[in-house]
Amino acid sequence: MSDFDTVVQRYLAAWNETDPDRRRAAVEDVFTADVRYVDPLAAVEGHAALDGLIGAVRGQFPGLVFTPGGPVDAHHEQMRFTWHLGPAGQEPVVVGFDVAELGPDGRIRTVLGFIDQAPAALD
Repeated sequence: MSDFDTVVQRYLAAWNETDPDRRRAAVEDVFTADVRYVDPLAAVEGHAALDGLIGAVRGQFPGLVFTPGGPVDAHHEQMRFTWHLGPAGQEPVVVGFDVAELGPDGRIRTVLGFIDQAPAALD
């Protein structure tokens, strides 16, 4: 996973996966076992906790999809990217950006997330 655009596509695919077994497999494939994920609403570590968080988000926003919000900016093992969450092909409901660090094996080790636009219920 050396191509940052590919990493982000796989990252978003993990967040979009609704089947629990396939989502767990995607989390294990994309993230290191000791992954640390922090955003304004959550802070989790490890595959099981991240999988649980993604499942909770999928439950809170059924039918909405994560899509890239622009190009990936990357250097060394760091990347930042904007994402959108909304109905497919429509204006996003939530907009944010993440800064992620890759581990030595090319999987994501750390994610620091930020929310730029959200419904009032998330503020």
